[in-house]
Amino acid sequence: QVQLVESGGGLVQPGGSLRLSCVASGSISLITAMGWYRQAPGKQRELVATITSRGSATYADSVKGRFTISRDNAKNTVYLQMNSLKPEDTALYYCNAYVPLITKDYWGQGTQVTVSS
Repeated sequence: QVQLVESGGGLVQPGGSLRLSCVASGSISLITAMGWYRQAPGKQRELVATITSRGSATYADSVKGRFTISRDNAKNTVYLQMNSLKPEDTALYYCNAYVPLITKDYWGQGTQVTVSS
């Protein structure tokens, strides 16, 4: 089992920044990729960014150049630095961890990000 706890969401004005954190616990040695997804009201959950255990990152086109995902394996934590935030970034952001041994995705409870003036 893997548990994920997100933090760092909040209300920010357009153009502002936030940093999300996700701490993993449990069977963390089995985790390979970790990532962030988001879901806005009335929309499907979508990929924001992922990062492998070796630090290789991928991003959705909508956040490239604005968001940066990073991972501290010693702290079992993945971060999402979000800059130049836009109202369309408003969503519930979920942390994800993938365990290939059992082909299972784990999810956190989500942290709300609201971008509004």
